[in-house]
Parts: sequence; C-alpha cells; structure tokens
Amino acid sequence: MRTRLIAAATLACTTFAFAAAPVAADARERMLVCKTNVKKKANNGTLAGAVAGGVLGNVVAGNGAKTEGAILGAGVGAVAGHQIAKKKAKKDCRYVYR
Repeated sequence: MRTRLIAAATLACTTFAFAAAPVAADARERMLVCKTNVKKKANNGTLAGAVAGGVLGNVVAGNGAKTEGAILGAGVGAVAGHQIAKKKAKKDCRYVYR
C-alpha cells in the first residue's frame, strides 16, 4: 500500500513538472534577426542566375533550339541563383528570443 502511494505521488509530481515546463518556454517569442537584407540578396542572385543560365542555355542548345535552350537555362539559373544567394545571405542571421 505504501509503495503504491509513493509511486502515485512520484508520478503526479513528474506529470506536473512536465506540464509546467512548456508554459515558461512559450512565453518568449523566437525571431530571426539578420544583419543583411536576405530578400534583396536573394533577388540579386535570381537575376544573376537567370542571365547566366540564359546565356549558357543558348550556347549549349542545338542549332534549331536556341530560344528554348535560353528560356530553359534562364529558369534553371534563376532558381539556382536564388537558392545560392539566399543561403549565403542567411549566414549572418541568428535566432533571438524576446
């Protein structure tokens, strides 16, 4: 009987401790703070990637498909340039709790 009472009390105390812990953590808001403007750098990367991809696609494409190669290369280059520039710009970011 006594061990059941001790086990029940221990279980109740640990349950209350786990239930109360997230309340204190939720009171603070997590925000991403960056030293640089990530959107501006990502947009610049998109533009540079699109231009480079378009030129490369035009050069690599066959004789009859220069326009299609340029369009496809510009699309792929824009996506790649955006992702690369965004990743490099986010190196100056950190999370702050307020």
